[in-house]
Amino acid sequence: MWILELAFTAAPERLAARAQHRRRLAALHADGVVRMAGPFADDEGALIVVEAADRRTVDELIAADPYFTTPGVAVTRIRQWHPFLGAPSR
Repeated sequence: MWILELAFTAAPERLAARAQHRRRLAALHADGVVRMAGPFADDEGALIVVEAADRRTVDELIAADPYFTTPGVAVTRIRQWHPFLGAPSR
């Protein structure tokens, strides 16, 4: 699993692009790729948990979604994560 951390600014382009981005995340969630996603309570960023085999796959997911290059959105960190509680069994 991978965690993507995002940071937001007040750029109006971000809010304009958000609905399409959320639809894409919902479709990826239905496919089992996105496990969880959502903004932080202060709306200064978000966290996305992704099921992916490797970093290249995560990078491809990011490249396929224009939201990640929208003004006001920055991917600040990508980390591989190995949960042991609440993790799906494989």
